[in-house]
Amino acid sequence: MKSPDSLAAQLTRQWHSANHREHLLLDPQAWPRTVPIGSPSASVFTQQTAMVREHIARWRAVTVGDVHWQDVTFRSAAEPVSLPQHWLLRSPEEFSEASGDAQVQLELQRLRYLLDRIDSRFNSLLVRQRALWRDRDDDEVVQATRLAMMLEPGIAAGRPLRALALAGIDSKFMERHRALVAALLDIRFDGQASQLGLNSFLDAADEGEHWLLVVPLSPGLLPFAQQRVRARELRDAPLPANRILLIENDRCLHLLPTLPDTIAVLGSGLDLAWLRADWLRERHLGYWGDMDTWGLRMLARARELQPHLEPQLMNQPLFDAHADTLAVPEPINAGPIPPDGLTGIEQTFYRHLLDQAKGRIEQEFLPQSAVIDVLSRWA
Repeated sequence: MKSPDSLAAQLTRQWHSANHREHLLLDPQAWPRTVPIGSPSASVFTQQTAMVREHIARWRAVTVGDVHWQDVTFRSAAEPVSLPQHWLLRSPEEFSEASGDAQVQLELQRLRYLLDRIDSRFNSLLVRQRALWRDRDDDEVVQATRLAMMLEPGIAAGRPLRALALAGIDSKFMERHRALVAALLDIRFDGQASQLGLNSFLDAADEGEHWLLVVPLSPGLLPFAQQRVRARELRDAPLPANRILLIENDRCLHLLPTLPDTIAVLGSGLDLAWLRADWLRERHLGYWGDMDTWGLRMLARARELQPHLEPQLMNQPLFDAHADTLAVPEPINAGPIPPDGLTGIEQTFYRHLLDQAKGRIEQEFLPQSAVIDVLSRWA
């Protein structure tokens, strides 16, 4: 036997569940919605008559939705008693009004506004993840969805994000709504924007000044032993070596051998947009990353930008040879499907890594002898 107040609180709790909220707003089968009220037992009816009368009075005062009544016979009553049995709500609007909660009512109003104006493929995201729009202007959220429908991988072509002139956005729009735009793009492109990073996905200049470590691997190529250089500068500054060795992180510097006519660039990670540099097409390129799914995803991305590069120290025989002693679990893999840009053998290796309880070997832990052997043969 539930009161209108207790059921209103129950409706509010349901609204704050992403699964319930999605069902209420996006599933046509959710309406009409029948909410059971319950009836008093015979003993409650007999011993707490005043409480039952108050229960009946409260439900007779309800004006939202339809309260369905039924005559119930009790031995202690001279005639059947009409009792509320269930509450019928026909729409999300009746649901929010029945909750009596101002936040629920405001959020429904805002979601109705958004869902009427955005591409339907984003509906579930915005319904489930209120943090993406709760503290933003509704019209800018709509504008972000329109922008997300216009953006494509690589569209920035090396320009900064603030230089994108699409969907009527201003120069600060991407700064204000970066997380929202990335989440929307993830819907369109199966999580790629978050996996690669928004700048890398759009091929936008990294205005956070990503610094790379440049190291000549033979004397006389550069006037320094090593130096940090901004990624955007390397795009326009050809390095004076015939061979360029691209290395995912800079923690394996101690493993690198002396190699003729070779310069290593370490620490690109996911910031690979600078590989679009024209001068790299005239160099022999080697690429060395971790042996895990993310390392192979970065290899695929690098190959999209420079198809002639040659992967080094990233293959299944090498992984299997050292897995017993060096492999560790990969906390979060790069997705269940190998990315485009991998060869057939590399795709098989990717799936092999997914099947391993310990599917990751970080490049800095490989034996130096193996690193020297492979890189020397490449050079």
